Amino acid sequence: MNVKKLARLALLTAIALIIFVVEMRIPDLVPIPGVKLGLANIVTVYSIYHYSAKETSLIVLARILLGSVFGGNISAIIYSLSGAFLCLSGMIILRRIIDEKNIWICSILGAVLHNIGQTAAAIVVMKTTAVLSYLPFLLVSGCIAGAFTGICAQLLVRKSSNFN
Repeated sequence: MNVKKLARLALLTAIALIIFVVEMRIPDLVPIPGVKLGLANIVTVYSIYHYSAKETSLIVLARILLGSVFGGNISAIIYSLSGAFLCLSGMIILRRIIDEKNIWICSILGAVLHNIGQTAAAIVVMKTTAVLSYLPFLLVSGCIAGAFTGICAQLLVRKSSNFN
């Protein structure tokens, strides 16, 4: 990996972390646990289409680990990593099917997969399937948030074509 690429990956990681920290300060929009905008995923969706799976995974892993430390919620790592793993796996496959002009579709499906991964982790950690009652709300909010972050990533892709 050359220095220029390493610097870009570090910058994307820093941007995602800053967005994550700022979003933590936004009050919850709805009183359902797990519902949030996920604005830092704008960087993830962008990275899926512009960097390798390994490089994107490193960005996400660094954001999750540092975000948990900065947010003071180390136990959130389990939920974040399980959601991110399923989301990344799905989006890496989807980028071969969905072109960059429809990146927002990949974002919606990634958000849905993220919610499914987090719900699965909650079932394992809490040793109950009662958390499944939240899943319909999480899926709807995930579609909305995924569409928003996907549209933002789409705008980022258009604007960033001048920087390459």
